[in-house]
Amino acid sequence: MSMLSWLKTQLALLLLAILVKGPIPRHIAFEMDGNRRYARKNGKKVEEGHSQGYVALNRAMKLCELLKVRCVTIYAFSIENFNRSSDEVDAIMKLTEEKLREVSQPGGLLEQYGMRLCVLGKRELLSPAVQAAAEEAENRSRHNDKITLNLCMPYTSQHEITTAVQSVIRNALHDGDTHGLKITEQTIDDHLMTSLVGSPPLDVFVRTSGVKRLSGFLQWQCCENTQIQMIDPCWPEFGLLDLLLILLNYQRKVWATGLEDG
Repeated sequence: MSMLSWLKTQLALLLLAILVKGPIPRHIAFEMDGNRRYARKNGKKVEEGHSQGYVALNRAMKLCELLKVRCVTIYAFSIENFNRSSDEVDAIMKLTEEKLREVSQPGGLLEQYGMRLCVLGKRELLSPAVQAAAEEAENRSRHNDKITLNLCMPYTSQHEITTAVQSVIRNALHDGDTHGLKITEQTIDDHLMTSLVGSPPLDVFVRTSGVKRLSGFLQWQCCENTQIQMIDPCWPEFGLLDLLLILLNYQRKVWATGLEDG
């Protein structure tokens, strides 16, 4: 690292230490877009782009833990992504299994950060090996309480909302209370995957790579109090300065609207 880069990093860390004294988001979501674009731009294989994406996730989680963010939700793999080439899907599944087993080992990231991992989505679509690795990571981290990482994989908002409505009806049928059944915004909200694992309301939604749409990620959770920030860097490029700008923007809007973080 050059002296200039070192100085920039030190200044950014100093600014981070100052900003942490102000309002901090309880819950941040990252739509980690741009792994393939990053790979093409840098003359790398698609698999290398996804691998660098996991490096960026590690970096982001370390920063969120320093900021004392309570919950991070990431869009790791869409249900629709199974339509990609079998080679790419297999590479992502292999990488996911490897990383899940790596972080859940004694001394791994889950233990280091006091992180609880929750895998949300249509898990039966995952290979048995990935399902087993996910279950192991969840079991090993279930008592950790410093920060929660919701790994949405394979996931779409449409499936989450549909599943929530089905759960409300199923519970009413089980309890024999169909006559008084009411499906409201609150009952659906209570049965969302993020709610069932105790996630706080979503404060900040971040999508990388410059694409300006939600693309089936946490569409219900994005409410009037959620700050939606679309940024240009591809996900593997995401780092300290990007998070600092997001935090500065969050604090500016909190102070401007008079809202207080929880």
